Amino acid sequence: MKAQRIKKMLTEKKTRKTTRKLIYKRAEQYHKEYRQMYRREIRLSRMARKVGNYYVPAEPKLAFVIRIRGINGVSPKVRKVLQLLRLRQIFNGVFVKLNKASINMLRIAEPYIAWGYPNLKSVRELIYKRGYGKIRKQRIALTDNDMIQKSLGKYGIICVEDLIHEIYTVGKNFKGANNFLWPFKLSSPRGGMNKKTTHFVEGGDAGNREDQINRMIRRMN
Repeated sequence: MKAQRIKKMLTEKKTRKTTRKLIYKRAEQYHKEYRQMYRREIRLSRMARKVGNYYVPAEPKLAFVIRIRGINGVSPKVRKVLQLLRLRQIFNGVFVKLNKASINMLRIAEPYIAWGYPNLKSVRELIYKRGYGKIRKQRIALTDNDMIQKSLGKYGIICVEDLIHEIYTVGKNFKGANNFLWPFKLSSPRGGMNKKTTHFVEGGDAGNREDQINRMIRRMN
């Protein structure tokens, strides 16, 4: 009995060691990939500027959406959209894959949400600092890679860096990875808000703020 237990412990230790090596290797690979993506954007914009043109970056595929207003006077249609986006409470935030359908949903709920295009730093900070997973229908803090492996191992996602990569690059398993993440419960923004009821373009807070969402995430994370 004891020999079996020792054998099992040794096997588990060996498995953990191989997984650790794999995780480290993947993290390195992702770092390299992100750096290449960043440098490519810079190179293309420089090339365009050199010949007197403008470089137009590709359409963003990922949005981060924050609910900025409460429940008073919400019409049924908007309430349904907010439910579908999993934004049931004020200052809840979720990642959304941008396509025609999701953009239309964001337009319907626009007076109640602030959204934009998060950068890698924002995605990483949100998941590391406020990341909770949906495990057996419960909200569990992501303290261990094993939890991620058990829930998302079938998608080849075995650690936090895999999860960040899947969300940031909007990979083919984005839906599974995003549904695993519980909506982020953010703090009210430091320094307060300008005007919730007015669009960002008009000096308010609601609607699409493109890459300025990163500044808002910093104030709320």
